[in-house]
Amino acid sequence: MRRIFLLATVPLALAAGGCATGPRYVEPASSAPAVFPTAGAVDIRMAGMPAADLVDWWRAFNDPTLTSLVERALAQNLDLQQAAARVTQARAALKGANAALLPSGQVSGQAGEVYQSLETPVGRIGSAFPQFERSTELYQLDLGASWELDVFGGKDAARDAARADWQSSAASAVAARLAVIAQTADTYVTIRGLQARLAIARAQAETQDRLTDIVALQFRKGVAAELQLRQSEGALAQVRASVPALQNELNKAMNALDVLLGDQPGSSRITLAVAAPIPAAPAISTAGGPAAVLRRRPDIIAAERTLAASNARIGVAISEYYPKFSLSGLLGTATTAAGGLFGGNSIQASGFLGLRWRLFDFGRIDAEVKAAKGRNAEALAAYRQTVLRAAQDVEDAFSTLVQQEARAAALGRGEASLSRAQAASLAAYKGGVVSLVEVLDADRRLLETRDGEVQARAAASRGAIASFRALGGGWSPATAVAKEKFGG
Repeated sequence: MRRIFLLATVPLALAAGGCATGPRYVEPASSAPAVFPTAGAVDIRMAGMPAADLVDWWRAFNDPTLTSLVERALAQNLDLQQAAARVTQARAALKGANAALLPSGQVSGQAGEVYQSLETPVGRIGSAFPQFERSTELYQLDLGASWELDVFGGKDAARDAARADWQSSAASAVAARLAVIAQTADTYVTIRGLQARLAIARAQAETQDRLTDIVALQFRKGVAAELQLRQSEGALAQVRASVPALQNELNKAMNALDVLLGDQPGSSRITLAVAAPIPAAPAISTAGGPAAVLRRRPDIIAAERTLAASNARIGVAISEYYPKFSLSGLLGTATTAAGGLFGGNSIQASGFLGLRWRLFDFGRIDAEVKAAKGRNAEALAAYRQTVLRAAQDVEDAFSTLVQQEARAAALGRGEASLSRAQAASLAAYKGGVVSLVEVLDADRRLLETRDGEVQARAAASRGAIASFRALGGGWSPATAVAKEKFGG
């Protein structure tokens, strides 16, 4: 009777296998805007210029040093190595979840000999019998197997969650790659901008020093008031104070670059000691709009896959409401004589159908389900926020690029005017019409304008870098669907 019940229960359990629990996952609808408001200004800027390739956009800056630094960062950056290790861990977890759906088997064996003491209760009782053997041998070899049937889909849901976690970690690794590329390029542009500003500051200090010497001479002759002298000395101190401040910022930027490259801080100072021009921002295409950004941004892909994983874990929690069935069996031999290990009389076998049901634990399961649903709601909010921040990143980067280029252009026109004013003041000085003080003051204003233009050009290039990063540039997605890209 027991055998009939066992054989009848197993097919029923297998027939019920694969029943899914939990809500069906539906990818959330896009909450991105239809267009980027500032995209028109960026497109106007592209007139007559070929757009940079988003896959390796840093090459469009036409700076071999920048390209070399980015390649070194991709090869050596420690953040990327950590991200790759996290992908490996998530992939291993997925393999474990896949294996949990399959039977497991093991082989065990033992061989031993026991020599019984006669001073124990067992020994005293046994010694009373003539055929009692103090020495006993035991040989055993078994093949066992077990399988927890996924009747209500809990393990299948766990596998779906592990797969989504792996896909999310892979997308996060890509996001880390894009961040390292952008940070390396941004830091490099910052270094070139600081070098240019440092050169201007030193020139300003020389000009202000000459101006102060002239005012001091005039003061000693009684031509200039003491107020003029003190104002000139204060201006000189200000300019001189800006030099170590800029040098400090330059040193910090070079240290940050070294860390990005996986090198000891200070390693790049010799390589980048010679100043070079700030790389000009290339043209950027806004084709595809927000929809393209949603497909390219790996942080959005990672957030969506995290949402999918949290949805699958609701099914894992709900499956705990239902009973768990398992099959286990053993086939082997056991004997007290090594020669009879494979004899017919030594064969042993067993088979079991197991049942585990948290029948009186529904309060805890309710709590687990509610917690899983709460984590899913949190993941959905995080996904939506990621999409909003992606749109903000694009808007901020586009605005910085366009406005800083406009500022640089305005300062460039001002520099041209001040250059003519400087030349005119120099000619007037040679003609005896103005004093040298006015000539040096024109030099000072020209250098201040150049400093502002350098800052604007560096900010524009950094805005372009931020735009490429915001648009998801730096990798080539194989498909438009993230889960296909990452093996789903």
